[in-house]
Amino acid sequence: MQDLAAFLLQVLRRIVEGVLALVILFEEWGWEPLQALMARFGRWPVFRQVEAFIVRLPPWPALVLLLVPSLLLLPVKLGALWMIHQGWRLGGLAIIVVAKLGGTALMARLFALTRPALMRLPWFARGYERWTVWKEAVLARVRASPVWRAARAMRERLRLRWRRWSKQGSGS
Repeated sequence: MQDLAAFLLQVLRRIVEGVLALVILFEEWGWEPLQALMARFGRWPVFRQVEAFIVRLPPWPALVLLLVPSLLLLPVKLGALWMIHQGWRLGGLAIIVVAKLGGTALMARLFALTRPALMRLPWFARGYERWTVWKEAVLARVRASPVWRAARAMRERLRLRWRRWSKQGSGS
């Protein structure tokens, strides 16, 4: 009986890690490009001033600022789920996707701006270090998997085909 419980616990752990790995992969693929996109807005004079203000925040206000977008997006996402429940599936799904992309972009930029302040909170720095170590271990396992390697190879083939096709279309 103990072997069965241990086995089920290990299966549950693998499922949770798999779901978290998917979330992490979405964040990894989206985080940097979306943060770079938001950084472009930071070059505009008004946003440059806002970003300069954010960078100067002390740790606790920086943490509050980082949490605010997530809290503000929660009612939007709940409203989108309500829309899906009411039969407006595509509209609700579109809102969820836009909120996820916009929220990820905003969170990525805010984290880049507030990270130095947040790292001055000892508990945050410890948690971030643990999270980073765990995330890298999960990513290493995912990247070593046959599915990941096959997906990367397929992505590279598609990228090469796109380049050849775009060169043919441009007359080069």
